[in-house]
Amino acid sequence: MADVLVVGGGPAGLSAALFTAKNGLETTVFDTDDTWMHKAHLFNYPGIGSLDGSNYVETLREQVDDFGVERVQDTAVTSVEATDDGFTAETAAGDETGDYLVLATGANRDLAEDLGCAFTGEDVVDVDVTMETSVEDAYATGAMVRAEEWQAVISAGDGAAAALNVLSKEKGEHFHDFDTPGDAEDLFGSLVDTD
Repeated sequence: MADVLVVGGGPAGLSAALFTAKNGLETTVFDTDDTWMHKAHLFNYPGIGSLDGSNYVETLREQVDDFGVERVQDTAVTSVEATDDGFTAETAAGDETGDYLVLATGANRDLAEDLGCAFTGEDVVDVDVTMETSVEDAYATGAMVRAEEWQAVISAGDGAAAALNVLSKEKGEHFHDFDTPGDAEDLFGSLVDTD
């Protein structure tokens, strides 16, 4: 059983996974590799001058791998269900359970609908500022929660907001994920930029 199940391997899903795994939660990501980032080129992402979207996704994957995220590649989640113990994600390979669920499936809102999440009048998933849906401990991110504004940087922020709320619940107090240069080697391992 994972602490956090993430459905989707684009900016939102991998950002959520990065924050939760980096801070000690067992995290599983289901990634069909259908992210829109494979059609994108980033010129408008802070800190990135110019980067191919597929390269961006590969960098995110390296980051989550460094923190021990279990990435289940090329496996679609066909349904999700709230249980007394958290959530169950069903795939063709079997079921996976977790305490928290982060949906990061782009504009595909089917899993949120099946879960019973509330929707707004614009047919988008209704979330609060932490990205939590009407189903406790289930989060929706990115294009699922917006009729427009489908930007990688917004989606990544949504994933981070969801993860920080999960971490705050787990730690029993408002949690900040703040790194210092002195901690960089311990935290980031092979990804440390020493320049």
